[in-house]
Formats: sequence, C-alpha cells, structure tokens
Amino acid sequence: MAEREKLTSRLSFILLSAGCAIGLGNVWRFPYITGRYGGAGFVLIYILFLIILGIPVMVMEFSIGRGGKKNIVGAYRALEKEGSKWHFAGPLAIFGNYMLLFYYLPITGWLLYYFVSFVSGTFSGADTAYVNEYFASLQANGALQIAFMLIALFITAGIVIFGLNKGVEKSSRIMMALLFVLMIILAIHSFTLENASEGLAFFLKPDFSNMVEYGIGETIFAAMGQSFFTLSLGIGAMSIFGSYFTEKRTLLGESGRIIVLDTSIALLSGLIIFPACASFSIEAGSGPALIFITLPNVFSKMTAGSLWGALFFLAMGFAALTTLIAVFENILSYWMDMRGFTRKKATGLNFLILAIFALPCIFGFNIWSGFHPLGEGTGIMDLEDFIVSNLLLPIGSLIMVLFCTSRYGWGWKNFISTANIGEGAKFPNKLRIYCACILPLIIIYVLIQGIVDFFI
Repeated sequence: MAEREKLTSRLSFILLSAGCAIGLGNVWRFPYITGRYGGAGFVLIYILFLIILGIPVMVMEFSIGRGGKKNIVGAYRALEKEGSKWHFAGPLAIFGNYMLLFYYLPITGWLLYYFVSFVSGTFSGADTAYVNEYFASLQANGALQIAFMLIALFITAGIVIFGLNKGVEKSSRIMMALLFVLMIILAIHSFTLENASEGLAFFLKPDFSNMVEYGIGETIFAAMGQSFFTLSLGIGAMSIFGSYFTEKRTLLGESGRIIVLDTSIALLSGLIIFPACASFSIEAGSGPALIFITLPNVFSKMTAGSLWGALFFLAMGFAALTTLIAVFENILSYWMDMRGFTRKKATGLNFLILAIFALPCIFGFNIWSGFHPLGEGTGIMDLEDFIVSNLLLPIGSLIMVLFCTSRYGWGWKNFISTANIGEGAKFPNKLRIYCACILPLIIIYVLIQGIVDFFI
C-alpha cells in the first residue's frame, strides 16, 4: 500500500480545515439569521458559543483523526477499546458526508449559474418581478440544474483526483485567498453606499432590545445552533485533516485559528449585506431567499451592479467549493483507507454516486414538487438538510465528546495527550468536568430543540 499523504505545512492544515467549515452557513445563513434576531447582540452571543461549544468539539474531532491516523471509520476502530462498539459511529459519519453533498452540490450549481448570469448582464436593469421569477424558473428547470450541478461536481472531482498535495491543498490555498480578497473588496464597496452607516450600526452596535421581538430564549438557541452548525462538526469532515496534520503543533491553538477564519468570513458577509440592504431599504432577515432573490434585487439597482453581483457570486462559489472539496476528500479517504481503492478509482466511483443521488434534491423542486416529507411547504432538500444539520451533526458530535471523555471510550487521558502533542496552546486538563458533563448536555439540548422547533 502506498504511503499515506501528509499536508506539507501548518498553513495548509488551517486553510483546508477553515475551507471545510466555511460555506453557505457563513455567507447565507449567518446574515439572514443575524438580521432576524437583532443584529450585533446576536453576533456577540454567537461568538460566545463558538468558544464554549465549537472549540472543544473541534479539538476532539481533530484529535480522533490525529490519534487514529485514518478517516473517521478507521480512526474509531483504531482507538476504541477491544470489544467495544464505538466504530458503529464511523459509517454514520460517512453517510453524513454523502448526505451533505447530495444537496450542497445543487446549491453550488445555483451559485455558479448566478455568477454566469451576472457576468452575461442578465440582471442589468432588471425589475423586482423579473428577479423574483428568475430563481423560480431555475428551480423549475431540472435539466439546467443538473447541468450546473455536474459542473460543480466536475470541478470538485477534477481537483481531488490530483491528490492531497497537488490537488486539494493547492486549490484550497488559492480559493481561500481569492475568497478573502473578494469579500474584502465587496465589503469596502458596501461601505460607500448611501445609508450604509445604518446597516453597519445594526450589525456592529449591540442593542439587546432588538432581540425581545423573538424572545431572548429563542435568540440564544439560534446563536447556539448557528455556532454549532457553521463548523460542520460531527461527521468526520474535520477529523480527516487531523489525520494528515503534523505532530509539531498542538490542536487547541490551530482550532482557534480555524474558527477565527471561519468567523471572519461570516462577519465579512455581514459587512457586505447589511449596508447594501440598508442602502436599498431591503429586509436583511428575509430568510433563505436572501442570496438568490433579495441580493440580486440589490445588485440590479446598483451602479455597475452586474460586476458587483458577479464578484459576490464568485465569492459564494469559492466558499461552497472549498466545502465540497474537503468533504469529498474525506469520502475518498474512507474508500482508500478502508477499501483499498486507488484515488483515481475512488474518485470515479464517487463521482457517479454523487451525480445520481444529487438528483432527488433537484427533482424536489419540479417533477417531485408534490412530495412534502416534513410537512406542507417542505421538499427533499429540507429533508436532507434536516437529517444532516438537525440529526447527524449533533449526534456525531455527542458521540465524539463521549468517546473522548469516557473511560469506556478512548478516554480523557488519551485525548488530552494527543491534542497537546507539539508546541502551542495546551487544552486545559481542568476542563475535564465541563467536557464530560456539561458539554454533552448542551449538545443534547441543541439536538432536541432543533427537532422540536422544526416540527412545532
């Protein structure tokens, strides 16, 4: 068997892991949920939960990968005590990776389609009715969605097939750099718009009275959920990079840096969207339609709107593609580590699997639009997102936390020694009670409340 690849640098580990975390949760969900729950006050609570919830779970997931030196399935098998059954969590995590890509690929296709549309000047001078209808017509057109989904899949597979270093690592460096540059340019442009200061004040100046409308309790849960789901923890998508990472650095400091990068993109998206919405008197808390209906309406009214719209959707495409590449790499690692496939064979097989199983999500908007799996108004994408976001992420994270803290699992001593290998900030041993007793309760609350809120 060929020697397992390793990341060539610490920077690559940080950028790859951040690229996995950075996605539509940062640039799509974060702005509209911030707008809905009161702006800057919500942001502060969100950051608090990133620290007390996101960091410890991320360190544990990286440690499992580093300790097992394999994908999440192999890592559980390598680290569990003889006769125990923790390895059953591995296939569940891999299933979560597949399920995530089943609906992430079509959404990435939408982003690429909108990028092409703005480049071609489709939205130049368009009125509100046209912009609103444009997205509906895209969803109704299954063939068009399939075409752009396949483009996204070709790009992803074409990168990962070249290997960890020449493909995944190199492309992620380029895409992450371009993503930050584009986001900064777009934010600076938003600052120059008329009435931009009103949007900036809403986003940056805490006013906790804004949260009263939705209730403090609901706002806190929304911040907790956003901080949890934005990092894509629990399905092994992060652990794979822990398995590739050097033992020269501890994992606490690196996790902190990754979360800072992830949060920076979320904050930059807010700096782009809130001033723009304030300038054109458009509601920023308008829900999931924000990117594909609300913002195109904003760009169509701007001077040089086609340029700014194209740059925005190019940035969104980079954010989505970095997640696709990272998750695809995790899937390939499973097939190479556990099944003995070559990278080329694993890439070809999974290209076919993903191309086929991304179709139900697309068909849910047209030929299967009458299927409402979770109640009136829901579709197949809602079902897939619910399974990943509301079930697999919290369940997977809960298993990881228990595995790292329980003497029946890997155990605290093994976890802490693996996490603290190398130079850098050490994970505090005094957090054992918090991680073993309080953190699982927080995750269970997120799991239960997420299910309750969805159905009630």
